[in-house]
Amino acid sequence: MLTFGLTIIRHGETQYNKDKLLQGQGVDAPLSDTGMQQAEAAGRYLRQLKFTNVFVSDLQRARQTADIILRNNLHSSDVEIVSDPLLKERSFGIAEGRPVEDLKNMARAAGLSCPEFTPPEGETPEQVKLRIKAFMETLVHRMAVEHCSNGQLGAELQGPPAGLPDDGVRALAPHALVVSHGAYMRVAVRYLVEDLHCGVPCDAKLSHVFSACPNTGMCRFVVTLPASKPHLPSAAIRCIFVNRKDHLKAAKEEV
Repeated sequence: MLTFGLTIIRHGETQYNKDKLLQGQGVDAPLSDTGMQQAEAAGRYLRQLKFTNVFVSDLQRARQTADIILRNNLHSSDVEIVSDPLLKERSFGIAEGRPVEDLKNMARAAGLSCPEFTPPEGETPEQVKLRIKAFMETLVHRMAVEHCSNGQLGAELQGPPAGLPDDGVRALAPHALVVSHGAYMRVAVRYLVEDLHCGVPCDAKLSHVFSACPNTGMCRFVVTLPASKPHLPSAAIRCIFVNRKDHLKAAKEEV
C-alpha cells in the first residue's frame, strides 16, 4: 500500500487578478508585487515540509509561484519541477482579457452561474474535468512507480487537522506539490469529492469546499493506493483541508 500527501496551491495574484480581469489560458501574466509576497508567505508557511514531487501549470504565474515556494523550502530546493499543460487554467474563450463582470453578465443572461457557464470558444467544466482526470492518472502512476519501488510507503496520520502546516502529512514520506489556478482547482475539488468519492472533514460545509480558492490558497488531500492495484479508480482519497489561507493572515500580522 502506498499513501502520499497531495497539496494543491493556487498561484499568487497578478495585475489581472487585482483589476478583476479574466486570464484563462490566453493571458499569461506574471505575478504582481502582491502576488510575489503571497508566494513568499506560502513558502515560509510550508518551509519545513519535504516535497518529493512538484507539478506546475505551464503558465508563468503558476511557475513563478512554485519557484518562490521551493526557494523558501528547507528540504525541497533541488526537487525537479514538472511543467504540465494539463494543469493550466480553464479557457474562458472570448471572455479572456475582459472584466469578470462581463462573464457574470453573460452567465446571468444564459440563466446559469459563472462556474456552470461556458463563454463562446471557452472550455466547459466537463472538458476541464477530463484534463484533471488525465493529470490525476499520471500523478498516481508516477507516485506509485517512484515511491513503491523505493520502499517509501508512508503511513497516513489519523485525527482531525490541528491547523498546522503539516496537517495530514506528518507521518508521510511521499508528498506531491501541485501549483495551478482558481477555476481549475474549483473543478478539481468537485471532481475529487463527487466523482472519486473523496472524504471531507466532518465539520466542513460543502459551500466552502466548493467555493473559489484565494490566491495562494491551499488544499490538501491524502491518497492511498493498494499495492495490488495502484491506479486512480482504486485510490482512497481523504480531504484534510480546502482553501486554507493561514499564511496570508500571518503575513498581514507581520507587516
